[in-house]
Order: sequence, then structure tokens, then C-alpha cells
Amino acid sequence: MIFNTDTAKKTAELLLQINAIKLNPKNPFTWASGWNSPIYCDNRVTLSFPPIRNYIREEFSKHIEKQFGKPDVIAGVATGAIGIGMLVAEYMGLPFVYVRPEPKKHGRQNQVEGFLQKGQNVVVVEDLISTGNSSLLAVDALKAAGANVKGMVAIFTYGFDVATENFKNANVDLHTLGDYNTLLQLAVTKQYITEAEQQTLAEWRKNPAEWDN
Repeated sequence: MIFNTDTAKKTAELLLQINAIKLNPKNPFTWASGWNSPIYCDNRVTLSFPPIRNYIREEFSKHIEKQFGKPDVIAGVATGAIGIGMLVAEYMGLPFVYVRPEPKKHGRQNQVEGFLQKGQNVVVVEDLISTGNSSLLAVDALKAAGANVKGMVAIFTYGFDVATENFKNANVDLHTLGDYNTLLQLAVTKQYITEAEQQTLAEWRKNPAEWDN
């Protein structure tokens, strides 16, 4: 769920302003999964804009403490959320670790990088939620390392039903700054897209794996 409506609107506006989120129903993008998509989201772009990255880190920090209490450690999911996760940890005065998609093939073969003690309370920072599978693998790795995962925060979610189900089944509490519905409403209001394009984007989310414009 989103933290609140005002934050979701502000986040959507900022992401659209800097083209971190691009909407192009007429000329869809192709995701790594092979899905055709009228939307592309790259929240790493936010790191290049100091006022926007500061807004995100401060909103995250405020809402993390409100929702979960102050954790012992902030964990970022590699690679997309390492930067913003580190900013949040710095702002909150907390230790930071990051989680690889899989253990290293050499050296100590770590999957969790940084100093983490068993039993510590951890909040996970993610940049984007699609199906949630990779995000939840990071949670599994932290739990395997002995962490008490309080929940996860993300900049943006597409709001797919499969993601909702995955987080529910994993019993992981997810909160996001922005969401798909708020984004579409704001994009129409600010004339980034037409109402007809909004309908196309809404239809895509119902069945993204089989959508064809």
C-alpha cells in the first residue's frame, strides 16, 4: 500500500518530470522478461537530481520510522536500490547492507554485503516492485542471515495482482511512495497522456504478459 495520497501524487509528479517513468502506449518498450509494456520505470535516474533524491530519502525515513519503528539496519536490494538505500541509512544514522541477487561465486560467497548481526531489525529498501519475486528473494537472504525483517519500502509499484499475492504469501509488509493508479491520474491531469492512453495503460496492467497494443 502507499504511505499516503499526497506523497504518491508528489512522487508521481517528480518521476514524470525527470523521465524516470516514461509512458509510451503507441510505441511500447520490451522488458527483460519479454513483456511488451507501455511504461518504463528507471528510478535510478532520481540519484542524478539532488532535490528529488533528498525528497525520496526523507519521505522514506519519515515513513519507515512511523510504520516500523527505527530499525537497527537498512538493507538495499542490488543494484537498483543500493544508492537510495544508502542515502536513507545515512539520513537515519543507521548501518547499511545490501543484498545481491545471488551469492558471489568467489571469496566469502556473500549474498548479504556489510555487517549484519543475527536478530537485528531490518527494513528493506527497493526501487521498484513488479512481480515482487526478486525483492522477496532479498528478504529470504536476509532472514537466512539471521535478520528480523520488519518490512519493505519501495519508490514505486505497478500494483500487479501477482505482487500483492506474493507479498501476502511471504507475510512481508510492503509500503510504497508511489503507485500506478496515482501515476495515471496525475499523468492525465498534467497532460503527459490523453484519457484514451490512460485507458490503454490501465488495460495493460490487467494482463501485462499477454498485452499487445
